[in-house]
Amino acid sequence: MSCRCAPFYWVDFSVLLLSLANGACAASAPAAATPVCTAQAEGFLNARLAIWQQRMNLEEWKISIEISHPADLKPRTLGNIHWDTNKKAAVIRVLNASDYQVSCREALSDMELTVVHELVHLELSSLPRSQASRREEEFAVNRIAGALIQLDRQKTPANAGLVTGAGLPARGAKDDEAEPSRSRAADPAATGW
Repeated sequence: MSCRCAPFYWVDFSVLLLSLANGACAASAPAAATPVCTAQAEGFLNARLAIWQQRMNLEEWKISIEISHPADLKPRTLGNIHWDTNKKAAVIRVLNASDYQVSCREALSDMELTVVHELVHLELSSLPRSQASRREEEFAVNRIAGALIQLDRQKTPANAGLVTGAGLPARGAKDDEAEPSRSRAADPAATGW
Protein backbone atom coordinates (compact mmCIF):
# COMPACT_ATOMS: atom_id res chain seq x y z
CA MET A 1 0.00 0.00 0.00
CA SER A 2 1.11 3.53 -0.51
CA CYS A 3 -0.09 6.93 0.41
CA ARG A 4 0.06 10.40 -0.95
CA CYS A 5 1.06 12.93 1.69
CA ALA A 6 0.40 16.62 2.09
CA PRO A 7 2.94 19.14 3.32
CA PHE A 8 2.40 22.12 5.53
CA TYR A 9 3.20 24.49 2.66
CA TRP A 10 1.09 22.96 -0.16
CA VAL A 11 -1.85 25.37 -0.13
CA ASP A 12 0.30 28.48 0.05
CA PHE A 13 2.53 27.28 -2.79
CA SER A 14 -0.39 26.38 -5.06
CA VAL A 15 -2.12 29.69 -4.33
CA LEU A 16 1.06 31.54 -5.22
CA LEU A 17 1.38 29.67 -8.51
CA LEU A 18 -2.25 30.26 -9.41
CA SER A 19 -2.11 33.91 -8.45
CA LEU A 20 1.00 34.52 -10.50
CA ALA A 21 -0.46 32.66 -13.48
CA ASN A 22 -3.65 34.73 -13.33
CA GLY A 23 -1.90 38.02 -12.65
CA ALA A 24 -3.78 38.33 -9.37
CA CYS A 25 -2.50 39.34 -5.97
CA ALA A 26 -0.88 36.34 -4.25
CA ALA A 27 -2.12 37.49 -0.86
CA SER A 28 -5.76 36.53 -1.44
CA ALA A 29 -6.88 33.30 0.24
CA PRO A 30 -8.59 30.61 -1.84
CA ALA A 31 -12.20 29.70 -1.20
CA ALA A 32 -12.74 26.30 0.39
CA ALA A 33 -14.52 23.58 -1.57
CA THR A 34 -18.30 23.82 -1.20
CA PRO A 35 -20.80 21.05 -0.38
CA VAL A 36 -21.77 21.06 -4.07
CA CYS A 37 -18.13 20.37 -4.95
CA THR A 38 -18.01 17.54 -2.44
CA ALA A 39 -21.12 16.02 -4.00
CA GLN A 40 -19.64 16.28 -7.51
CA ALA A 41 -16.24 14.88 -6.54
CA GLU A 42 -17.20 11.19 -6.52
CA GLY A 43 -18.70 11.28 -10.01
CA PHE A 44 -15.79 13.29 -11.34
CA LEU A 45 -13.21 10.93 -9.83
CA ASN A 46 -15.00 7.79 -11.04
CA ALA A 47 -15.11 9.20 -14.58
CA ARG A 48 -11.43 10.12 -14.44
CA LEU A 49 -10.57 6.72 -12.90
CA ALA A 50 -12.14 4.97 -15.91
CA ILE A 51 -10.03 7.09 -18.27
CA TRP A 52 -6.81 6.51 -16.34
CA GLN A 53 -7.45 2.77 -16.02
CA GLN A 54 -7.78 2.56 -19.78
CA ARG A 55 -4.71 4.69 -20.41
CA MET A 56 -2.61 2.64 -18.00
CA ASN A 57 -3.96 -0.73 -19.19
CA LEU A 58 -5.42 -1.53 -15.77
CA GLU A 59 -8.88 -2.37 -17.09
CA GLU A 60 -8.75 -5.93 -15.74
CA TRP A 61 -8.65 -4.50 -12.21
CA LYS A 62 -11.80 -3.72 -10.25
CA ILE A 63 -10.86 -0.41 -8.68
CA SER A 64 -13.11 1.66 -6.46
CA ILE A 65 -12.67 5.08 -4.93
CA GLU A 66 -13.56 5.93 -1.34
CA ILE A 67 -13.84 9.59 -0.47
CA SER A 68 -12.27 9.86 2.98
CA HIS A 69 -11.81 12.37 5.75
CA PRO A 70 -8.47 12.95 7.50
CA ALA A 71 -9.47 10.67 10.39
CA ASP A 72 -9.68 7.79 7.86
CA LEU A 73 -6.16 8.48 6.55
CA LYS A 74 -2.74 8.70 8.10
CA PRO A 75 -1.88 12.21 9.33
CA ARG A 76 -1.17 14.73 6.57
CA THR A 77 -1.90 12.25 3.77
CA LEU A 78 -4.13 12.89 0.80
CA GLY A 79 -4.87 9.28 -0.11
CA ASN A 80 -3.70 5.69 -0.29
CA ILE A 81 -4.33 2.44 -2.12
CA HIS A 82 -4.94 -1.12 -0.97
CA TRP A 83 -4.89 -3.94 -3.50
CA ASP A 84 -5.39 -7.67 -3.72
CA THR A 85 -3.36 -9.05 -6.63
CA ASN A 86 -5.12 -12.43 -6.64
CA LYS A 87 -8.57 -10.84 -6.94
CA LYS A 88 -7.34 -7.98 -9.17
CA ALA A 89 -9.19 -5.59 -6.86
CA ALA A 90 -8.10 -2.30 -5.34
CA VAL A 91 -9.52 0.52 -3.25
CA ILE A 92 -8.17 4.05 -3.54
CA ARG A 93 -8.93 6.40 -0.68
CA VAL A 94 -8.89 10.08 -1.56
CA LEU A 95 -9.20 13.05 0.80
CA ASN A 96 -12.68 14.59 0.67
CA ALA A 97 -12.97 17.89 -1.21
CA SER A 98 -14.53 19.44 1.89
CA ASP A 99 -11.24 18.88 3.74
CA TYR A 100 -9.26 20.96 1.26
CA GLN A 101 -8.74 24.66 1.91
CA VAL A 102 -8.65 25.55 -1.77
CA SER A 103 -11.23 26.16 -4.48
CA CYS A 104 -13.34 23.31 -5.83
CA ARG A 105 -11.39 23.27 -9.10
CA GLU A 106 -8.09 22.99 -7.25
CA ALA A 107 -9.43 20.30 -4.91
CA LEU A 108 -10.75 18.18 -7.79
CA SER A 109 -7.48 18.64 -9.66
CA ASP A 110 -5.46 17.47 -6.68
CA MET A 111 -7.85 14.59 -5.99
CA GLU A 112 -7.35 13.37 -9.56
CA LEU A 113 -3.60 13.59 -9.08
CA THR A 114 -3.98 11.40 -5.99
CA VAL A 115 -5.87 8.80 -8.05
CA VAL A 116 -3.19 8.77 -10.76
CA HIS A 117 -0.43 8.59 -8.14
CA GLU A 118 -2.03 5.54 -6.55
CA LEU A 119 -2.63 3.89 -9.95
CA VAL A 120 1.09 4.20 -10.69
CA HIS A 121 1.77 2.36 -7.43
CA LEU A 122 -0.66 -0.32 -8.54
CA GLU A 123 1.09 -0.61 -11.90
CA LEU A 124 4.40 -1.13 -10.07
CA SER A 125 2.94 -3.55 -7.52
CA SER A 126 4.50 -6.62 -9.15
CA LEU A 127 8.03 -5.27 -8.68
CA PRO A 128 10.10 -6.46 -5.72
CA ARG A 129 9.94 -4.14 -2.74
CA SER A 130 12.19 -3.52 0.19
CA GLN A 131 12.40 -0.89 2.88
CA ALA A 132 15.48 0.45 1.11
CA SER A 133 13.65 0.89 -2.21
CA ARG A 134 10.56 2.64 -0.84
CA ARG A 135 11.98 6.14 -1.02
CA GLU A 136 13.21 5.68 -4.58
CA GLU A 137 9.89 4.17 -5.66
CA GLU A 138 7.97 7.07 -4.17
CA PHE A 139 10.21 9.56 -5.92
CA ALA A 140 9.65 7.76 -9.25
CA VAL A 141 5.88 7.50 -8.68
CA ASN A 142 5.71 11.21 -7.91
CA ARG A 143 7.52 12.08 -11.12
CA ILE A 144 5.50 9.69 -13.29
CA ALA A 145 2.11 10.74 -11.88
CA GLY A 146 3.01 14.42 -12.20
CA ALA A 147 4.14 13.96 -15.80
CA LEU A 148 0.99 12.02 -16.72
CA ILE A 149 -1.27 14.69 -15.24
CA GLN A 150 0.72 17.50 -16.83
CA LEU A 151 0.48 15.85 -20.26
CA ASP A 152 -3.23 15.21 -19.81
CA ARG A 153 -3.93 18.82 -18.88
CA GLN A 154 -1.89 20.19 -21.75
CA LYS A 155 -3.58 18.02 -24.39
CA THR A 156 -7.17 17.51 -23.22
CA PRO A 157 -9.55 20.42 -23.94
CA ALA A 158 -12.10 19.08 -21.43
CA ASN A 159 -9.53 19.55 -18.67
CA ALA A 160 -8.27 22.94 -19.80
CA GLY A 161 -9.77 24.59 -16.71
CA LEU A 162 -7.99 22.36 -14.23
CA VAL A 163 -4.81 23.45 -12.51
CA THR A 164 -1.74 22.00 -14.20
CA GLY A 165 0.79 19.91 -12.34
CA ALA A 166 3.68 21.90 -13.81
CA GLY A 167 6.07 23.16 -11.20
CA LEU A 168 4.15 21.74 -8.26
CA PRO A 169 6.04 19.79 -5.63
CA ALA A 170 6.19 16.02 -5.99
CA ARG A 171 3.70 13.75 -4.27
CA GLY A 172 3.71 11.83 -0.97
CA ALA A 173 5.50 8.97 0.61
CA LYS A 174 5.34 5.21 0.90
CA ASP A 175 3.96 3.23 3.80
CA ASP A 176 6.15 2.60 6.78
CA GLU A 177 8.83 4.94 5.44
CA ALA A 178 10.97 5.96 8.38
CA GLU A 179 12.54 9.10 6.96
CA PRO A 180 11.04 11.99 4.98
CA SER A 181 10.90 11.41 1.26
CA ARG A 182 12.11 13.79 -1.43
CA SER A 183 8.46 14.56 -2.03
CA ARG A 184 6.29 17.22 -0.50
CA ALA A 185 5.49 14.98 2.48
CA ALA A 186 5.84 16.49 5.89
CA ASP A 187 5.19 13.18 7.61
CA PRO A 188 5.40 10.22 5.22
CA ALA A 189 4.74 7.50 7.78
CA ALA A 190 1.73 5.32 7.01
CA THR A 191 0.75 1.76 7.79
CA GLY A 192 0.22 -1.10 5.36
CA TRP A 193 -2.94 -3.01 4.80
